[in-house]
Amino acid sequence: MTDFEKLVQDLGHPGVPWEAAALLGCLLAAYALCWAIGRHAKTAHSVWFGRGIVDGVLFPLVALAFTYVAFLYFAQRQPAGVLRIALPILVSLAGIRFIARVLTVVFPNSGFARLMERVFSWLAWIAAVLWIVGMLPAVMDQMEEIHVAFGKSRISLLAVVQGVLSAGAVMVVTLWISAALEHKLLTQTVHDLSLRKVAANAIRAVLVLVGLLIALSSVGVDLTALSVLGGAVGVGLGFGLQKLASNYISGFVILFERSLRIGDTVRVDNFEGVVTDIKTRYTLIRSASGREAIVPNEKVITERVENLSLADPRILLSTEVAVGYDSDPAQVQQLLIDAALGTARVLKDPAPAAHFVKFGADGLEFQLVFWIDDPANGQTNVKSDVNLRVLAALRDAGIDIPYPQRVVRVLEANSSGTAATG
Repeated sequence: MTDFEKLVQDLGHPGVPWEAAALLGCLLAAYALCWAIGRHAKTAHSVWFGRGIVDGVLFPLVALAFTYVAFLYFAQRQPAGVLRIALPILVSLAGIRFIARVLTVVFPNSGFARLMERVFSWLAWIAAVLWIVGMLPAVMDQMEEIHVAFGKSRISLLAVVQGVLSAGAVMVVTLWISAALEHKLLTQTVHDLSLRKVAANAIRAVLVLVGLLIALSSVGVDLTALSVLGGAVGVGLGFGLQKLASNYISGFVILFERSLRIGDTVRVDNFEGVVTDIKTRYTLIRSASGREAIVPNEKVITERVENLSLADPRILLSTEVAVGYDSDPAQVQQLLIDAALGTARVLKDPAPAAHFVKFGADGLEFQLVFWIDDPANGQTNVKSDVNLRVLAALRDAGIDIPYPQRVVRVLEANSSGTAATG
């Protein structure tokens, strides 16, 4: 009798309804326990609970433990076919929930992460079905027979699949640990966003490297052979990848020195904007117009960068206006100052100032200077508001704003061809 035939026979046992009731009781008990533990927890980024109680990895694990205890109890009295089916299903569900939640937390908007989640889900359910019908050992034996020989080495399909699965499991656990440290430890202990960013990047890089080494070791790769590869990579970094390595090192220097911080208003190469993110290779700057600039970190380290937020966020702006020669300069100055003070974002301390700068060709030229302390909200818009108030104030006061004037000389030619001036 095959395993599948024995399973069908066990499902016809009179005690099957009791097994089904016990399985239902195990699921309800697991749900109640998970609800009692996680009802007060913030489950949005939790691997254990997920967005809902049954969406995390804790529910299938607890249900698996309860079901296994029930299986041991019923196996001493009857075949326990229902519980034997439930065990591989819960194991697959726990693995799928773990992979799905970790990838969702670490890579929330990654299409590749969603693809890997679907691939693992299909593999887990196929393995569960083969386990239930008793065909998994036979399939594994067939996969062991499929092999490729490299000299004296023999690599089977089963070894490749087991190596990929074990390496993937190690990498997922590594990503889970790094995400947990970032969300729990760093969020509570490191309040500076830039330091939190560099700490998160460093922790993730170290843990991924350690996880990769463990995964390679579990597959059977001799790690001593990596020393040759490390030497080759070092030579490559020294020659062909020196710019890339310089950008990565510069990124860590920026984050450690805190010369630039996320949220600072900076000007790099005549491009002004707010630092929105500092990656290990580049810095992302967004201007008030919505344009974004990707600046290599080496450029930020080696060239001149104006940090408008480093010491004092206040900046000085100016606008120019010309009035007619018959205007009263003192009145014009007071109107300009009042117009600036009437604008919401203009600071009253330091106070605006209006200066008579020159006798222009078309009128008296004045310069209005004023301060703002929120350059991240834009500079052109506040200058526009000030100019509109200045124009309205001068018009209300009847002060002339002269048009440009030019003198045109008309030359007339006489009969001899000589130009005569009139």
